[in-house]
Amino acid sequence: MVENNKATILVVDDIPVNIDILREILKHKYKIKIATNGPKAIQIASSETPPDLILLDIMMPEMDGYQVCKLLKEDYKTSKIPIIFVSSKNDTDDEILGFKIGAVDYIAKPVSPAIVLSRINTHLSLYNEKRLLDDLVAERTRELDETRMQIILCLGHAAEYKDNETGLHVIRMSQYSKALALANGMPKGEAEMFSHASPMHDIGKIGIPDSILLKPGKLNTQEWEVMRKHPQIGADILGDTNSTLFNMARVIALTHHEKWDGSGYPMRLKGKDISIYGRISAIADVFDALTTERPYKIAWSVEKTLALLHRESGAHFDPQLIELWMTIMPQILEIKDQYSEEVPTMQAVY
Repeated sequence: MVENNKATILVVDDIPVNIDILREILKHKYKIKIATNGPKAIQIASSETPPDLILLDIMMPEMDGYQVCKLLKEDYKTSKIPIIFVSSKNDTDDEILGFKIGAVDYIAKPVSPAIVLSRINTHLSLYNEKRLLDDLVAERTRELDETRMQIILCLGHAAEYKDNETGLHVIRMSQYSKALALANGMPKGEAEMFSHASPMHDIGKIGIPDSILLKPGKLNTQEWEVMRKHPQIGADILGDTNSTLFNMARVIALTHHEKWDGSGYPMRLKGKDISIYGRISAIADVFDALTTERPYKIAWSVEKTLALLHRESGAHFDPQLIELWMTIMPQILEIKDQYSEEVPTMQAVY
């Protein structure tokens, strides 16, 4: 076997003669790393080139093998490495404890070379099969995520075909929303999902008649009543599913026109009764709508738009979020420039 393809075995024992015995058994078939105590074993296992399997003694000073095994299994980076206890503690209770804390096997001292090699071969084969399966699952998950994002973008664009907005609007809004969410302390994974869900915020406009949606002038009272139904229509389209992403999108669609002072629609929610997703989306949506040109309006300057956001702080918008928005304006302007209407082809950021 080519040296670079050899599996790496970490041998952990505080007695040199025991290490020498195992080294002699393994040296022709495996690459070997050595640790003479628990902390060193954990350091090697947590390195950038972790071992493929660990042979672990139990009775060691400072930190015994059970403690080492428990710590390795609690760490995500090392939890999947197979651990075989090699010990003179061979009572049934010792073996049961070893299996209970995560070991895959138990070899009694003095060791038999044939048994050591057989057990290692068995567990390396199982480990390699599991890693291959994990890779296949990860690849399939990636493919499903890409398909899901295409569906989301298609839904977002479907609403745009009924409106006067561009595909770049949903991209900018999603990136604005993510930036503000992170500034507000939202966990990175949640903020990423938020950016994926926000393109569907106006999907409900599909259900609004063109005579209202595309009207060049101001809407009358009756027309506004119809227009205000699009958040609920969007929520109905997205439905109540088991998907965290689509449930988040449903909340965004339903609440992005609510206002901090309770004067918004469709439910006239007030303050923090409005979902954080809706409060953030409201700022991102209004900022983008005002600062970009549409067939029915010219683009406002950033300065004029920020002045309006200031005025509406505590009325339309969450005042704390408006303060944060002002602090991240350099980042917001970078996003605005990156996905400006002059960009000839839209690049996916998901």
